[in-house]
Amino acid sequence: MNWITRLLVSSVAVVIAAYVLPGVAIDGFMTAIIVAVVLSIFNVLVKPLLIILTIPATILTFGLFLFVINALIILLADYAVDGFTVNGFWWALIFSLLLSLLNSIMGNKSDTSQKG
Repeated sequence: MNWITRLLVSSVAVVIAAYVLPGVAIDGFMTAIIVAVVLSIFNVLVKPLLIILTIPATILTFGLFLFVINALIILLADYAVDGFTVNGFWWALIFSLLLSLLNSIMGNKSDTSQKG
């Protein structure tokens, strides 16, 4: 049950972030739920691999390269989910930061930047 609650909170955060940012579009709440699920799956499966592959860049940038990894995960979700559109890397980066902020405000512990 806790997973469903976190998923719904993440979905609301996705809708809010997409509404606020002009470079991000989402078709509806059902698409937001799908985006939240896809982001969760990518954070579990893809993000650890990307972190391992980019350890030197992450160390050299004092961890700031993790923001780039988060943006890449968002762009992968854009590619994987119909009805979710991100207009480039910078919008993905801003979306990732806003999504993390919204999840923190809403008390959700599973967002795009806290796993891995």
